[in-house]
Amino acid sequence: MKAADIGLSVDGATGVAQAAADMILLAPDLEVVADGVEEGRRTFANILKYVRMGASSNFGNMLSMAVASLFLPFLPMLPTQILLNNLLYDFSEIGIPFDTVRPEATAQPQVWDLGALMRFAGVMGPLSSAFDFLTFAGLLLLFHVTPDEFRTAWFVESMATQILVIFIIRTNGLPWSNRPHPALTASSLAALAMALILPFSAIGAWFGFSALPLAVTLSIALLVAVYLVAAELAKRIAVPAGRPGKHHDN
Repeated sequence: MKAADIGLSVDGATGVAQAAADMILLAPDLEVVADGVEEGRRTFANILKYVRMGASSNFGNMLSMAVASLFLPFLPMLPTQILLNNLLYDFSEIGIPFDTVRPEATAQPQVWDLGALMRFAGVMGPLSSAFDFLTFAGLLLLFHVTPDEFRTAWFVESMATQILVIFIIRTNGLPWSNRPHPALTASSLAALAMALILPFSAIGAWFGFSALPLAVTLSIALLVAVYLVAAELAKRIAVPAGRPGKHHDN
């Protein structure tokens, strides 16, 4: 115990054992250590979900905003609308720490892999931007919307895709094979409901939103549905099969 990197003793152990230990557990056995390791691995898996979601979403939004600014004669989204987008998006992620994790993800150590994270953001970010560009093209070329309608439609599309994709990327398997924790479902759907209702309420005018024609609303809904299917397919490219010594399923 003295030679160990971290010597552990338990409550009720001999005085010699406790004196030689670096850490004395208040529990009578070492089972609490196994529980702590499992909780740590579960926490790591949920942190990875947050990082994946944030990295891919932010990368996609920055790319979309940069490209749109080059061609549009008006701001694609107002500063207050961007702040509102970020606020609601952050609220939707409150439930991630409580999310469930597959037993396979806690069965062995997971390793921080920056290359894998970059690969994920490099696939999922441009995919999000591609659907943003489809939204831009449809709004301008097909529906000929006003600047306020454009910003409202992109806000709704952006919020819906950003929030709902967590149910896709939270697990490497099929979304329905591992149900999310109720806290994550509640925070995500509550944020989505606020994002969908607020632009069409009286408060929406304060942020520069305007009501959308029914055809535009239905087109946005269809585009979001197609995006979620595409995200599920792209996920298999963004998250490669686990390599020896590393585990990616969660």
